[in-house]
Amino acid sequence: MRKSTILLSALLIAGSLLLSACSDNGSANNSEGVVTPATATADTGGTEAAASTSPAPVPGGALSEPFTATDLSKLPAVAQNRKDTIIVGLTDPSGAFTPYFQESGYDGNVSSLLYASLVTVDDKGVPAPELAESWDVSEDQLTYTFHLHKDLKFSDGSPLTAEDVAFTWTIQYDKTYDGGSSLPSLNVKGGKAYKEGTAKSIEGIKVIDPQTISVTLEQPNATALVVLGSNVLSKAYYGKDYKFGELEYIKKLHEKPLGDGPYKLEKFIPGQEVRLVANENYFKGKPKTEHFIYKTSEGDVWQFLETGEVDYASFSATEENIEKLKGLGYVNIIPYTPSNYGYMQVNLKHEQLKDKLVRQAIVYGLDRQSIYVDAAQGAGSIANIPASPISWSYTEEGINPYKYDPEKAKQLLDEAGWTVGSNGIREKAGKPLSIHYLGSKSKNTDIFIAVAKENFEALGIEFQPEIFADFNSLVSKVEGGDYDLVSFSTPMLTDPADGFMQFFDGEITDYENPKFLELYNKALATTDIEKRKAVYKELYQLLNDELPIIFTSYKKTVYAYNGRIQNLTVSPFIGLAGSLPDWTLQ
Repeated sequence: MRKSTILLSALLIAGSLLLSACSDNGSANNSEGVVTPATATADTGGTEAAASTSPAPVPGGALSEPFTATDLSKLPAVAQNRKDTIIVGLTDPSGAFTPYFQESGYDGNVSSLLYASLVTVDDKGVPAPELAESWDVSEDQLTYTFHLHKDLKFSDGSPLTAEDVAFTWTIQYDKTYDGGSSLPSLNVKGGKAYKEGTAKSIEGIKVIDPQTISVTLEQPNATALVVLGSNVLSKAYYGKDYKFGELEYIKKLHEKPLGDGPYKLEKFIPGQEVRLVANENYFKGKPKTEHFIYKTSEGDVWQFLETGEVDYASFSATEENIEKLKGLGYVNIIPYTPSNYGYMQVNLKHEQLKDKLVRQAIVYGLDRQSIYVDAAQGAGSIANIPASPISWSYTEEGINPYKYDPEKAKQLLDEAGWTVGSNGIREKAGKPLSIHYLGSKSKNTDIFIAVAKENFEALGIEFQPEIFADFNSLVSKVEGGDYDLVSFSTPMLTDPADGFMQFFDGEITDYENPKFLELYNKALATTDIEKRKAVYKELYQLLNDELPIIFTSYKKTVYAYNGRIQNLTVSPFIGLAGSLPDWTLQ
């Protein structure tokens, strides 16, 4: 399994992924992220806020409205003295900051500030202009024509034109491309021939003039506009050494990215920080704050916020956390429910997990209410489908809630032929029923393990947890296939289709169901919301029954940030990304 696609990766928009892995205090170790690929992050079992469906700021915990700092004089001196720098916490990225080639969502957090997109979305989820000032769509919904702003530039001052857009789309059809883009799934006319090497260019991509480019699809796709409208790579920089079938060279450029977004990479120190500096060539104007730093060193997020080492952090929306944040006096607080969902990826290559009855038994036999709701002091709810309750596609009709029922779980395991052996562990054909679980180090993972161990022991399942302090190490373990279950959380989901992308980007490769593919494609073949909603209901019912992944929870989050920061707003769809270039320190 490719590291670049270990996590959900649908090329959507240069949007925000609220990628937050929780600390032992129920806080998020990292901040908002803004990512081109929808990449999943480590789910620490309880209060992670990850981001890319349509999360709207809604009441969370005891806070239903934004809270304004009451006493900025309490702000630690180190934060008071910062004049032109804002610092935000982030889980350590790998350094692959090139769009379409990131190795984790945390890489995407960084690259989202380095690159702009052709199309973004507004606060209602409607596509809005960014690098493209406008676009046209043919009546048959097959041809998209983008009109770029004039005088666009990359961060080195070189021009950004339609040729760069064409190059960006083309390399994603290269036969050696193994990143997380969903653009190839759009079936651009001639893309298959190019990938197979029978054509030297992609027939459906046409550069009309330096500011105009069109692309024609083989069939309509409801997500095409935002997928096509993602980040743009410089052909002169990333394409100067390009030859069909040879993309390995791009990896050498990761450490020196050339973008067109609000910031430029100044320095990346693994395990410490990612230093960014304002881009004077950004098409919306140079950002108001000169320096932006992602602090990637490990530590207690509460401590970082209390000592002024970071200006922003996200926390589980428990009443305890909210009251403690209010008590600091110097932070503004925003309640937020992200549109992600938590899930456990199931290794469907392993024989015992190929059986749907076993997967269903695991869900019935796991006390998700205790793990994800009670332990989170209500700042979470149980997930049973791949969509957030705030998505227009969400439904509970015909959905099995899988309420905790250990007797039902035992019955299913009996039906599946797993009988209890002399040592209390179930066996089948001489093999014990065991679950090798991978999770990220956190208090919430500890809670999950404690409950799961007791639950699984009662069912006769041997539980073998393995914890990782380093997210990249967890990814490598999953790539090797040495696991049964691993906790992840999706990013912010802009469209309902995004909630299924782990089945198409190489992350989950052993779920084969023609009905699933039929419904998935049917939902994409129309832009009619009501028709799509009906198809997604069928899809949700199908996955809720078959459980190729195990759904865990939805999270409620609060953002707390330095009261000196002005112009910070949160979009329901792209999080903090839209406002970040306008942040200033009062």
